[in-house]
Amino acid sequence: MIRLLMAAAISFALSALLTQLLIDFLRRSEIGQPIREDGPQGHIVKSGTPTMGGVGIVLGALGGYLLSDLILTLTTDREGIITRSGLLVMGSICAAGLVGFIDDWIKVSRERNLGLNAKLKTAGLLGIALAFAVLAVRFTTIPTELAFTRHGFLGIEMGAVGWTIWAVLLIYATSNAVNLTDGLDGLAAGSGIFSFAAYTLIGFWIFRQASDGDNFNDIYDVPHPLDLSVVAVAMLAACAGFLWFNAAPADIFMGDTGSLAIGTGLATLALTTNTHLLLPIIGGIYVIETLSVILQVGIFKVTGGKRLFRMAPIHHHFELCGWKETKVIIRFWLIGGGLTLLALGIFYADYVNTVGAQ
Repeated sequence: MIRLLMAAAISFALSALLTQLLIDFLRRSEIGQPIREDGPQGHIVKSGTPTMGGVGIVLGALGGYLLSDLILTLTTDREGIITRSGLLVMGSICAAGLVGFIDDWIKVSRERNLGLNAKLKTAGLLGIALAFAVLAVRFTTIPTELAFTRHGFLGIEMGAVGWTIWAVLLIYATSNAVNLTDGLDGLAAGSGIFSFAAYTLIGFWIFRQASDGDNFNDIYDVPHPLDLSVVAVAMLAACAGFLWFNAAPADIFMGDTGSLAIGTGLATLALTTNTHLLLPIIGGIYVIETLSVILQVGIFKVTGGKRLFRMAPIHHHFELCGWKETKVIIRFWLIGGGLTLLALGIFYADYVNTVGAQ
């Protein structure tokens, strides 16, 4: 428990500090985010706002994860507890953040809203996802089943190859879903706080059940649940530190650096905690945003030009309906928080049913 608290405190402090330093540097260098011309006209005033704030999220979370373990190792008699699972998840977050950083840097350096070539960006994300999946199967004891709330819930064995393909698709889809959601000040970061809170609790819950000697680790079959919980709380706190400056009106945007890192973090945590199919509920806001884009494009093509929404993703639709940006953000946060509670309720209900069956 102490490592969770330390990781949260360090990650928040580092994220906030690094974000402030980044804002100061980008303003002195007159480096800002170009705004898409086909977006809501009210967003034009945001042009020139510093971006790449995801650097603070990624480095803050990484620092909290590593330093919390180092400090406890130096101040207590125990050895470090950083694990392969935790390193794989955190490494994937950092790698995805790097792809996003390259994309963001091309945007600001060329002063346009188009960054990294779409094929190169896709190749980078798929490469990270594939590397994670292969290493997870090869170097951890992760089950290769399709999972909902735990190992064995569905009993659909996919095998190493099938699980690898599924993991790649889940990581790629989630990272892009968060990227689509990052269109209003604080929307993606605030929603990420709720989602990472869910995985903090899930990881710690699984760890406690295994520690109590009830053999629940055999049921959940999650290697290194405490370390995964530390990764999740580090990302939660890093998002919170960044949100201090990203809340509307934003002093800085997270850019693809942050959105791709957050999406990859959520997907890899879902895979390592065997909650693959619970992720669409935990990250329900991201699913809603993505579906709105899919529906908009699909209906536009089928009907020859008609639109379901005034603009997609759906948060822009509500802006164009007259909602103020802050109202859209807060209401979406409320929905995200409610979906997180629903997901945790489903997770706990499965635990209760499992206990009753034994």
